[in-house]
Amino acid sequence: MDASGQPTLDEIEEHFVALVEGRLTRDEADRWAARWVVDDGLDWDDISWWALSLLHGIDLPADKGGAYLHDDEQVRAWLAELRKRRTT
Repeated sequence: MDASGQPTLDEIEEHFVALVEGRLTRDEADRWAARWVVDDGLDWDDISWWALSLLHGIDLPADKGGAYLHDDEQVRAWLAELRKRRTT
């Protein structure tokens, strides 16, 4: 976390990695991100806000069959995009 107490981009990326590796559930990732998304007193850079917003809602169901709106392949693609954006 930075001096304001909000997570850094590294921490946001770590949550994506933990989700992809199965060390974090979608529900846990969503709850963690929700805490920060709803705090209007924080200031985010564009990349951090984009990534955090993706984590918030990561557990949305696509149907009653248990599938998620965003599948594992999409989550891995977002992680790759986050890493790409960090280097440009």
